[in-house]
This record gives sequence, structure tokens and C-alpha cells, in this order.
Amino acid sequence: MNKGDNRMSIIELLKIEFMKVKRSMILPLLLIPPILVVVSGVFSISMYMTPEYTNAWSAMFIQSALLFGYYLLPFSMVVVCVMIANRETKNNGILKMLALPISKGKLAITKFFVLLIFLAIQLLIFFISFVIAGIIATKIMNVTESIPVLYLLTWTLKLFTTMIPAISCMWAITILFEKPLLSMGLNLLLIIPGVLVANTPLWIVYPYCYSGYVVSNALHTVTATDTGSTLSLFPFIPCAVIISVFAICVSIKYFGRKEMS
Repeated sequence: MNKGDNRMSIIELLKIEFMKVKRSMILPLLLIPPILVVVSGVFSISMYMTPEYTNAWSAMFIQSALLFGYYLLPFSMVVVCVMIANRETKNNGILKMLALPISKGKLAITKFFVLLIFLAIQLLIFFISFVIAGIIATKIMNVTESIPVLYLLTWTLKLFTTMIPAISCMWAITILFEKPLLSMGLNLLLIIPGVLVANTPLWIVYPYCYSGYVVSNALHTVTATDTGSTLSLFPFIPCAVIISVFAICVSIKYFGRKEMS
């Protein structure tokens, strides 16, 4: 094909990708971690609630989001990365896709967008299950505090944005190390010490701890009268952007190298 060979749009490619997903276990996988962590977090806090309890919703959210941000969310996204990559290596899936009017770079970017959509879906499940569990808990304990919808939406968006650098690195590692067990093992090894690295100055260059770190950083807002954040956006945002762009460039460069060699 000539100049028209790269004209298949990202939207068309996303449609193809999600047609494949219907036959996978990815969507059921996305359901389990948020529901587990919400039930655990909400009901562990609700045991201490009284009708006079203040900041009940923020306390329940932080309790749930800590474990989710540090471990269950990254763990589940690593599995999704490996499942997507593994599906394409089977039966020469990448070569079949590249036979379409599309460039290798656009296909790699599409896969990354698919990961971000799965991340958004999992966080939506987290948000909905948290609201349901929170309503049940506050009703049982006769807490009259209204649902802070804007607060919850803002924090869900923070979890999404702070996971982008980690997912960029997860995807790059998944592509660089083509054996599923190896790439999954390396990513899991990088996730596990996240809570330790978050307590050192190195956290800023360690994207695997970003989501958990911002939740940890907000812990004081649950009990303190000061609701401001001590998180400095500089140099955090530049570091996060540089790490994300570098990892995405690596994934584009090495995507499908084995199949095309």
C-alpha cells in the first residue's frame, strides 16, 4: 500500500481491540480487586463509626484507596498488560494487525490507549462499588454525612492520572521482555517495594508508588483541620511526564520486534 497505508484511525483500531476483549477474561478480572478492597476498607472503618462521626466518607475512601493504589490496582494492570501482549503473540496476531493499513507505532499507541481504558473501567468499578458500600455503611451506623461526590470523583481522577506513568513502564517492560512470566515477575517485583520507596526521596522517580503515595500524602486530611495537600506538583509532574514519554517511546520502538524480525 502507498500513502493511504496509515489512514486507519485510532478509533477504528480501538473497536477492533475491544472486539477481541469480548473473548478474554480481562473484564471479569477488572471487577474483583476494586470490590474486594472497597468491602474491606469501608467495613473496617465503619466498625468505629458513630452518628457523630465526621469525615466518614473521606476516612472510608482513604482506607480503601491505600491498598488499592499501592498494590491491587497495579497488580491487576500488570496482568492486563501481559494478557493483551500474550494474546497478540499467539497465532501471529501482531503480523495480522500490521497487514491492515496501519503503522507499527499507531498500533503500539492503540494498545496503550486500551490499557488506559481498562484502567478507567476499573476505577469506575471502584467508584461505584465504594459509593454503594459507603451508603450501606453510613445507613447502618446512622451517619448523616452526605456523599461528597466531587471529592470522590476528584480522587478517582487522581488515581487515574497517577497510574499513567506506572502503566507506561509496565507496558514497556511487557514488550521488552516477551516471555509473559518474566515480564509479569519483573513488574510485580517493582510494585512490591512501592510502599517502602514512597517513604524515601526516591519516590519521585519511582512511578510504581505514585498512586499509593498521593493517597498516603492525603491521610492527614482525614483527621486534621488543614485540608491542603503537602504534595508539591513540581518537580512531580515533570518527572512523571518524562518517565511516561520515555516508556511509551520504548514500547513503540520495540513493539512487535520479534514477529517482524
